[in-house]
Parts: sequence; structure tokens; C-alpha cells
Amino acid sequence: MAGQDWREDAGARGYSRRQIGRVAALLGGGLAMSGIVGEWALQAQGLAVPQSVPGAVRLNANECWTGPFAAGIAAASAVLAQANRYEPDGELDKFLAMVSRVEGVPKDTVLAWPGSSDPLSRCAVTFASPTRGLVTGDPTFEVIWATGAWVGAKVSRVPLAADGGHDVRAMLAADPDAGLFYICTPNNPTGTVTARADIEWLLTNKRADAVVLVDEAYIHWTDAPSLIRLAATRTDLIVMRTFSKLFGMAGMRLGYTVAAPALHERMMRYDGRLVTTMLPIPAVACGTASLPLSSEIAARRAAMIAARDATSAHLVRRGLTVMAGSHANMLMVGWAGRDPKAVVAALAGQGVQIGRSWTALPAMSRVTIGSEAEMAKFCGAVDRMLAS
Repeated sequence: MAGQDWREDAGARGYSRRQIGRVAALLGGGLAMSGIVGEWALQAQGLAVPQSVPGAVRLNANECWTGPFAAGIAAASAVLAQANRYEPDGELDKFLAMVSRVEGVPKDTVLAWPGSSDPLSRCAVTFASPTRGLVTGDPTFEVIWATGAWVGAKVSRVPLAADGGHDVRAMLAADPDAGLFYICTPNNPTGTVTARADIEWLLTNKRADAVVLVDEAYIHWTDAPSLIRLAATRTDLIVMRTFSKLFGMAGMRLGYTVAAPALHERMMRYDGRLVTTMLPIPAVACGTASLPLSSEIAARRAAMIAARDATSAHLVRRGLTVMAGSHANMLMVGWAGRDPKAVVAALAGQGVQIGRSWTALPAMSRVTIGSEAEMAKFCGAVDRMLAS
């Protein structure tokens, strides 16, 4: 879509001239919506990007405790010798074809991205506006809050349901005229799952021109049903995936969305497809080789679940609170009246880094699940802290 066209459309959606200028400045370059936006949005929420401490057990960011699968590393290594080429041998097309085959969706419904920060914020810019709000759960991944507020949209944060899923009926009631509904399932930071039936209810009952964005960053850690095939059949649903979690590729920046081609075109009209085509080819090759490894994926998931369940049981035995229902690589932990910031500092002093709190859960901290050995070190550090 031509530049004048999108500006006219933005004006029709309630943007002022100044707001249109801000969006243009943000989206004017193909790289503007990459990790830069994710970091900016975290800072806008008053949150620090997790920093690593050499030699520490790192449970403070939702990363995998191990790197990519061996087949993925081999594929990435093989293409490095041709990194002088933007795309040596159709790697992106091979990746899209692999997603299509593994997920059972038409290839033309798949777009590749440098991780998921870009499509997450891009959806807020595209489908929310000063006249069409954004609705999310609370707590959830906060980056989209800052992006929505930045474009002048009303941002409604709705408490999760009693079972930890998104309360879709309350979300619709919070803003019936919203342009975008964001559902993270399994949810960050709680790991809880929103039932497919609830998401389908929202799709049926929202305004026909509203869009539902389902973030499945943690779906590989669970057997919960995916919405990805449904997204390929509708014109109001986008499903987002990343390789940063189970696939151990956080530093390689690769993800994809599945949606009707028309929805993807709306997301692209501000800056073209440069961001979805000029991707790091070693990451693309690694993703292509990793996607079909069903037995390896299942084994990694099983190892995480065993470590998570053992850790949860240990914490409960020590009188601490663990939020129930996590189906992801994280736990929300309450510290029996201790200040979470003091707990973070105490554990860091023992070489164990844990995550932060959320405004909706101020007495709890997010703990990412690492390897069995790392979780044993975490449990030992907790025991020493409690005994001090």
C-alpha cells in the first residue's frame, strides 16, 4: 500500500497528525520493529532487560537451558560458509515449506520473523488505534501494553480467570469495540493455558472486524491444542510462534506467524516485507532442521516437566507458594512474606538468578525452569536463604 494510502487509513482510524508521524517514524525502516521495540517497550514499563552474570545459574529469562538441537546446529554451521549471500539457496522458502508441512497449513498463510517482538508490537500498531482499543489478560507479557499505549489506544488489562486462563467474557465486556484482543497461551508469566473453546467463543462474539492474536511462544512445552490450523481458515485470527523457547534459539531470533494472507498484508503495509525476508540465514536453516524433530522435542519437553515438577514439590515442602497450573517452562513462586526483591538479591548472592514480579502478582517471582542440575542448585540456594 502506498504511503499516502496508509496515512489516510490511519487518519480514518482516529490517529492525529502527530500520532501518524510517530508511527511513520517507528515503522519507516525494515528493522525498526525488531528487538529494538521489545527492549524499548520493556523500558517503557519500568522493566530492565534481563542481564546475565558470568557463571551464574540463569533462571531470570524465558530461555531454554540448552542450545539448539544437533541437527539445527549442523544446518546453521553448514550455511555459515555462504553467509556472504543474503540467501544462498532458497533457505527462506524451505523454511516456509517446512512450517507448512509440520503445522498442516497452506504455505501462503505463513510469514517468518526475527523472533516474535516485531509481530507482537506490529499487531498493536496495525489493529489497535485511538478509536479501537487493545484488550489483554493481566498478568501477561507486557510489551504489547506499551506499544498499544504509544499509538494512543485504550489498553484494557483484565484479570485472569480463576483457573489461570484468560477470562474472555470479561475481556470482551471490558471493551466491546476493541480492535485487538491478545491471548498468550500458555501465558507468560503464569504458564497457564486458555481453553480453545474460550478462544473460539471470543472469535464468535467479538466484533467481526476485530482481530484476535494468540501468542503460542510456549506451546511446545505442553500438549494443549494449538490454534494454528484454525488461524489458516479465518480472517480474524493470528497465531504467533517463536524458536526462542523450547528450540533453544533465543539468540538467533527466529519466529513465524500463521494468518490469512490479507491480515499479513495489513501488517506489512507500513514498510513492505523487508523485515520478513531479510532474516539471518543460519537461524532460518537451524529452524528448518529443528521443526520436524518430534522425538527430540518430546524428550526436551519431558525433561523440563520433570525438573519443573520436582522443583515445585520442593518449594511447597519448604512452605512456599507455587501458582498452580503451569504448562510452560516457568513457575510463579511466593516467598512466605519475604520481599521478592530481597529474595532476588539473596539468591543472586549465591550465584542463582531468578526473574521478576508482575504488577498483578507483586508478592511472587517468575522462575524459569533450567536443567535438572540447575534446578538442584536453585533449590539448594533457596534452602540456605530460608535457613539464614
